[in-house]
Amino acid sequence: MYSYEDRIRAVRLYLKLGKRIRATIRQLGYPTKNSLISWHQQYERFLDLSAGYSRQRPKYSDEQKAVAVEHYRSHGCCIAFTIRALGYPGRDLLTTWVREACPETMKRVVGKARSPQLDLPLRQAAVVELCTRKGSALAIAQRLGVDRVTLYNWKNQLLGREAPASMKRKDELAPKPERAELERELKLLRGDIRKLQLERDLLKKANEVLKKGLGIDLKLLTNREKAKLVDALREIYALSELLAELDLARSSYFYHRAPLRGSDKYAEARRTITDVFEANHRCYGYRRIRASLNRESICISEKVVQRLMKEERLVAATPRRRRYSSYLGEIGPAPENLLNRDFQAAAPNEKWVTDISEFQIPAGKVYLSPMIDCFDGLVVSWSIGTRPDAELVNSMLDAAIETVPAGKEGTVVHSDRGGHYRWPGWLSRIGQAQLIRSMSRKACSPDNAACEGFFGRLKTELFYRRSWQGATVENFIQTLDSYIRWYNEKRIKLSLGARSPIEYRESLGLVA
Repeated sequence: MYSYEDRIRAVRLYLKLGKRIRATIRQLGYPTKNSLISWHQQYERFLDLSAGYSRQRPKYSDEQKAVAVEHYRSHGCCIAFTIRALGYPGRDLLTTWVREACPETMKRVVGKARSPQLDLPLRQAAVVELCTRKGSALAIAQRLGVDRVTLYNWKNQLLGREAPASMKRKDELAPKPERAELERELKLLRGDIRKLQLERDLLKKANEVLKKGLGIDLKLLTNREKAKLVDALREIYALSELLAELDLARSSYFYHRAPLRGSDKYAEARRTITDVFEANHRCYGYRRIRASLNRESICISEKVVQRLMKEERLVAATPRRRRYSSYLGEIGPAPENLLNRDFQAAAPNEKWVTDISEFQIPAGKVYLSPMIDCFDGLVVSWSIGTRPDAELVNSMLDAAIETVPAGKEGTVVHSDRGGHYRWPGWLSRIGQAQLIRSMSRKACSPDNAACEGFFGRLKTELFYRRSWQGATVENFIQTLDSYIRWYNEKRIKLSLGARSPIEYRESLGLVA
């Protein structure tokens, strides 16, 4: 901000130099072009400059607020249109008024209409109708709810681009030999469509049943694998069609069919594996599945579990790869990093780690603040809310302090360098409970890897694998709270001997 003397000096020099902006700025070293023009306009209007700047935010009455909110609600809930119509206020201020008056109008659930998906038999019938021209292409497309381009794309996929798209029958004009030729071509086209459909279904079943790629050559399969494909499609196609397409002898098919229809010795294990996988948020891999089976006295090897899960298409959640970036710099004093990436603890309540994680769903944002014990990964306490404020972390810390046995001192509480862990409320609670503070380096998430790893597992197993399009904030908070309780009580960890944190403490006699 320039003083009055600086501004009047600039204006006078500007007039002295014949209103030459560049010469004035070059001689004084200030101000900018727009500032100099503004000062000159003010000087010409009032023959002087104001003593200083005054930027006061305009104040609006309650009636003006009510008029603005009502105009917003009655004209399509458009902020820009309301501002243009009324001439006030700003976008941020109007958004604040609307949130205070009717918070439900600011919530949005984004969706996207999907085009109708037609089954293959319907698409085949549409292509036949297109080729025989029982009706116009536009009429056929409108009846099916698609456009003409989609209709011709179906023809190219089923018959190829070389096949003619128009074979309209003109019974009243065409002579009998030409009509017979058209009927013969139609029969050939239907046979080609049937053959293409059979080949497509065989490739699809080879991918589902045999776990083969879609580009596999069916003639290179073994006779046993071909027999499996024939059994899978017997209800749709004739046996002769399947055997001819796969180049499989009839005797070979019946030879291999008998063992395939025998009893499956892993039938009970398949059901148990599926039950365990579904009951644990679909996040157990084959190692945890095998550990769960051993607890139920079902002893099978890891390779068998892996093969059965592959056959049942049970795929566990995998973490997403994220690029790591750090920012070097320090904004203020902070306690030392006492853990120094050593997250091993010999007993409970020796080392705690904490942080805040954000979950963004269509209904809004939800924040989680947990306190995790490095001894066994138990979530000692947690708080879930819609704002990452001091109350979120303070309530979590109060609940964690209540779990510490009487007389226990020297628990290290490790966190990042966020402002939540430097406020007076947090510091006073730490001091009264005789806890020891520890902080990571600035912008160095590996220094708090124990807590970041918990967030990664939680989001991989619960958040990323589901669609939260229709979920409310309250429903999501309940689901998140239920997951953390399951994480403590039932989710097994191989490092704890295939036990959950609570079960591990019970085995050590630490929990009654």
